[in-house]
Amino acid sequence: MEYWYEVHGEGIPIVLLHGFTGSSSTWQRFVRACPSGFKLVTVDLPGHGRTSGEQIKSMDACISDLQQLFKSLQLEQFILVGYSMGGRTALSYTIKYPENVAGLVLESASPGLSDAAARDERKNKDEQLALRIEEEGVTAFIDYWENIPLFQTQKQLSKENQLAIRKERIEQTAIGLANSLRGMGTGSQASNWDALIEVKIPVLLLVGELDSKFIEINQRMKQNLPMAELEIFSSAGHALHIEKPASFLESVLAFANSYRP
Repeated sequence: MEYWYEVHGEGIPIVLLHGFTGSSSTWQRFVRACPSGFKLVTVDLPGHGRTSGEQIKSMDACISDLQQLFKSLQLEQFILVGYSMGGRTALSYTIKYPENVAGLVLESASPGLSDAAARDERKNKDEQLALRIEEEGVTAFIDYWENIPLFQTQKQLSKENQLAIRKERIEQTAIGLANSLRGMGTGSQASNWDALIEVKIPVLLLVGELDSKFIEINQRMKQNLPMAELEIFSSAGHALHIEKPASFLESVLAFANSYRP
């Protein structure tokens, strides 16, 4: 698998990992608005964007690949930011390579599912969704995906922003999205709940006021993480970096300045 990555600017290194159906382009507004003094690294995760290769990558395999990529970029220590699926990836990476992460920002993320039966059920649902993508194609899947309850708050965005999000999603491939669900879906990855207590670095948990499911998850995470802060964005849903871009940028950069490598 060949990973697409982008590097913008120089200074405090911040690595940004996108969510399911996303890519590096989801961070374009963040990159444009970021002041000087920061080195922003965006990565297209397996099955997404311009990262190429059709094999199924497990979460463990992905974070091992990311470690090799970060080594090649001579990123010895950095601030790691992950959104949703990218947040699960960022947390998994931090647990395996804690010495490389100066601070962790998790946006609308979770440690996975602690109950084995719940994981099996979710894995089956992810497989059904993967088959649906392969059978019906990306456009039909995105028509369904952008209307699930998780993304209802995005209907309040400008038409321009909604079209940009849809364009990013439509540009994915059916095999890429299907294999992402199979390899890195919530049902496929091991639970990280028990490992939270071992994360001895600063963690910033970000969640939207209207995203009740993830508010509950992040409140539980805060209780288990030794050095965590929880910030709830008012009048926002799941995708804070899109729905509240200025507040999201301010929170991430303040955290990065406080815990710079």
